[in-house]
Parts: sequence; C-alpha cells; structure tokens
Amino acid sequence: MENKYTSEKLFKEVDFSIYGFTAGEYEQCTFVKCNFSNCSLADSRFIECEFDGCDLSMAKLNNTSLRDVSFNESKMLALRFENCNQFGLSMGFKNCILNDSSFYKTSLKKTIFNSCSMHDTDLTNCDLSGAELIDCDLKGAVFSSTNLEKADLRTSMNYIIDPEINKIKKAKFSIPGVFGLLNKYDIKIDLS
Repeated sequence: MENKYTSEKLFKEVDFSIYGFTAGEYEQCTFVKCNFSNCSLADSRFIECEFDGCDLSMAKLNNTSLRDVSFNESKMLALRFENCNQFGLSMGFKNCILNDSSFYKTSLKKTIFNSCSMHDTDLTNCDLSGAELIDCDLKGAVFSSTNLEKADLRTSMNYIIDPEINKIKKAKFSIPGVFGLLNKYDIKIDLS
C-alpha cells in the first residue's frame, strides 16, 4: 500500500488519538492544536511542517522523517527521537515541553531549542555542536559523551555537565550556569 501524500494543508484541532493518524508524506503542512498523543507516526515523512500547540506525548517515531520541522508551544513528553529516520533530521523547538524525551545518538547540529523544558531528557551521545539552548530548563538532563562544541547554553539553567566525559570546546556558558560544570567536584564557590 502506498503512503498518502499531502501538501500545504492546515490541520486544526484534530484529535488523531481518537481518529487515528494516516501514515504518509506531509510537506509544508501546519498542525494547530492537534492531539497525536500515543499515536504511531511510524514511516511518515514531515518536510517543512509546523506543529503549533500540539500534544505529541508518547507518539511512536519509528522511522519517522522530520526534515525542517518546527515545533512551537507543543507538549512532547517521552518521545524517542533516536527512533526517527536520521537522514536529513532537522528540527527546531520553541516553548516546548520535552521532559523525559530521548535524543540518544541523535545528530542535532545547530538545532535551536528556545524556552523549552527539558527535564530528565536523555542527550547521551547526542551531537549538539553549534546548537543554541536559549532559556531552557535542563533539570536532570543527561549529558554523557555529548558533543557540545560551540553550543550556546548561556541563558539555560539547571544543567550538570561533566567536562571530562563531554566535548565542550568553545561552548558558551554564563557565570551562574558554569557551576553545573563543576558539580561533580563537590566544591564550594564564594562569589563575594
């Protein structure tokens, strides 16, 4: 069976968790306040699509292609981005809740995360080189063998990054946040 092709279509307030989602190729489509929670997006391709105010929590992303896709003000709990088709993977996130999601071994070079909640997000073996994490809350996020070279975390908070097991060359940090790089040493720093 051939996958459906849809171009330049607006989907507004569709509850795919009830009506089901049809796998296919979606190009330059906009999804506004749609519910994809627990849906299978497997084997679908999203090219230059926007998701605004959507709930994608626990959606299945097996072999899902996300190319030049933007997520805005969306709830994206417990997503496994490592299951996506990695070829051409390109996304941007603004005001999204990505708590408990996983980007294990995912290449996110130059990706922009703007004002996102990323509590307990797995960034193990992730390539975030040149990425911008602007005003993101990274409480409990896991950084292990993560490439953060030239990444900008100056305005992000609550991260703990071990410089000995992560690549941080030329990454940008601010004074309050830099303490997350020293956490493992259990030292006291007096700024007075």
